[in-house]
Formats: sequence, structure tokens, C-alpha cells
Amino acid sequence: MPDNESDLLMQVARTLRRRWSAAYAPMGLTPHQARALRVAGEHEGLRLSAIADALRISPRSATEVVDALEKGELVNREPDPTDRRATLVAVTARGRRTLDTLTEARTKDADEFFGRLTDQERAALRDILGKLTP
Repeated sequence: MPDNESDLLMQVARTLRRRWSAAYAPMGLTPHQARALRVAGEHEGLRLSAIADALRISPRSATEVVDALEKGELVNREPDPTDRRATLVAVTARGRRTLDTLTEARTKDADEFFGRLTDQERAALRDILGKLTP
């Protein structure tokens, strides 16, 4: 067992990432793609740079992730009506259905993973993690 909070938290994060990978695999998504789809789904058209910022990845990496989502017909690129040099990433109808499935899978997995905790422990964990999140 890790001997400090940082290592323990990272171990939990890696465990969750492996679980999410397994949950997203039937949808043909990687964790990065699922996160990008979720970010794009929270907005009505988003510039690629905003997706990169939200995911804390380089614009080039965001381009690759969005390319894969576009290939899967989950998002498309549209001209930005306020700046003809820019494009926006928008979620397609298929992407919305995939987002719904993805959300259900995440909720089910979180309930299973955190189900070992009491409601009180879960609330305390949310409070603690909220204090640590910038």
C-alpha cells in the first residue's frame, strides 16, 4: 500500500482510468476521446484550442483526438460564424447517443467502484477532493 496521500490518490486515479478504458472500449473510444467528446458535448460548438485547454493537452494532440471522433462520426467541424478563419467542433446526433451511453457507463462504474463506501464516506470524499481541486 502506498505510504503517502499523493501515491494513494494516483493509484486510485490509475485504477479509475483502467476501468474507464474497459467501459469505453465497446464504444470504440479511448479515455482521451471520451473526455474530448464530453467537453464538446457541454457546449454548442467549441474551438479546438478550447478543447485542448479543457483537456490540458497540446493543440496537436487535440487535433488527433478530434480527428478520431470525426472519423467515428461523433463530431464534425463547422465554420465559426464569428470568425471565418476558425472552425468549431460540434457533436453529431450519433455523438449525443454515444455520450448518453458513455454517461450511463461512467455512472454505473462509479456506483460500483465507490459502492464500497457509505453515503457519508462518499460525501466526505467529495468534500475533500473539492478542496484539493483548483
